[in-house]
Amino acid sequence: MAVTAAQVKELRERTGLGMMDCKKALTEADGDIELAIETLRKSSGMKAAKKAGRTASDGLVRLRRSDSGDFSVLVEINCETDFAARDENFASFVDEVADAVFETRETDIAKLLESGFEARREALVQKIGENVSIRRAAIVENPAADYVHTNGKIGVLVAVEGGDGELAKDVAMHIAATNPMVVSPDDVPAEVVAKEREIYAAQAADSGKPDDIVEKMVEGRVRKYLAEISLTEQPFVKDSGTKVGKLLKGAGASVASFVRYEVGEGIEKEEADFAAEVAAQMNQD
Repeated sequence: MAVTAAQVKELRERTGLGMMDCKKALTEADGDIELAIETLRKSSGMKAAKKAGRTASDGLVRLRRSDSGDFSVLVEINCETDFAARDENFASFVDEVADAVFETRETDIAKLLESGFEARREALVQKIGENVSIRRAAIVENPAADYVHTNGKIGVLVAVEGGDGELAKDVAMHIAATNPMVVSPDDVPAEVVAKEREIYAAQAADSGKPDDIVEKMVEGRVRKYLAEISLTEQPFVKDSGTKVGKLLKGAGASVASFVRYEVGEGIEKEEADFAAEVAAQMNQD
């Protein structure tokens, strides 16, 4: 299929690679941008690519905890700018959503919108002049600690078995700071590990080294990747010489689960080219 200029532009923006490399990768992938990114990672050693852009990438997270401590709620609501995120009307809407999730224990966003929040969301959009999105909500049973950063942009719920409240709070703050993907390497989905191993193998194959050395290189990179994304393998933020897993073990504790929300995480803001917009408008007049 023919590759469009728009596809090439998007791939360049997401990878930072040259136009011809992007066009070639798209052609080989029949226009599939995600497949083209995977191909480019294999051939160029590129570590990762930006995710496709959406506009509502600012906003707030909100936390609600039950008096009994048997569950807590975390929600993320998005708007377009930090200016709107500080608007009292937006903040009130965020509180309403958090209260509703807490009272109903409903985390399905479609059902929340159907319950009356879609009309309220639309009214808020009209009032503040920005897009608003109820992005996600989560419930953690028996959380040992929670943490919301002072700017309201990062929130964490963590369930810890054993240990004390101070340890749980430290772990929650560590999660906020380092953004692990999973609790331990064993929790990483097999397909994710296989995909990373495939990419590292393609990168190492170009080194010209013997197969046994290439295999060791690949496994070393996989181990490093798993350590970087796993909570228990990360150096503790308050003591870089101690891994979180060792810290937990020393206290007779373990992390059962956690949820971490960071406002706009995985959403790329669309950068407006105002000069181009003005020029285009002038050409239409």
